[in-house]
Amino acid sequence: MKKSILAVALLVVAAMAQAETSSAKQELINKVLQLQQSAIDVVSRQLAEGPAIQLMQKAGPVVQFKIPPEKREAVAKDIQADLKKYVDEVTPLVRDRATKLAPVSVGTLLDERFSEDELRQLISVMESPVLRKFSQMNPEFQKVLVDKVIADTKGQIEPKLRALEASLNKRVTAATAK
Repeated sequence: MKKSILAVALLVVAAMAQAETSSAKQELINKVLQLQQSAIDVVSRQLAEGPAIQLMQKAGPVVQFKIPPEKREAVAKDIQADLKKYVDEVTPLVRDRATKLAPVSVGTLLDERFSEDELRQLISVMESPVLRKFSQMNPEFQKVLVDKVIADTKGQIEPKLRALEASLNKRVTAATAK
């Protein structure tokens, strides 16, 4: 009987220790999610802007080829205003939902795949001033690379782009002449 009581007591203590560990791990997961909020915001913005960009791409040729020239600029401005309004309204909704869903989606993955010690190490890396400085340089890295790629490939790409433009113009002219 005493062994049974002792076994039950040990199980209760182990369960309590596990609950404490889960609580501590959950705090670490919450910290990682907090540190990742800017990435969540970027994904949210991309989700909100994606459909607007697709609609804008569909509207461009219609405005260019079906709207009389004297009305094109006004229609284009109205379309841009509508798209901006949509993005301005939808982005906060998507961002709020993404922030609320992150703990049950990303947080669950973090819980499944990282130990508490790994989460502590991850937070340490994410909070590192060196990583923060490096991350802040990403736009500069991208700009420098893009500028170099453009400069390096301009001579090869421009003739192909002009040929494409001429081909498209020829096709549009032929289609509208019929």
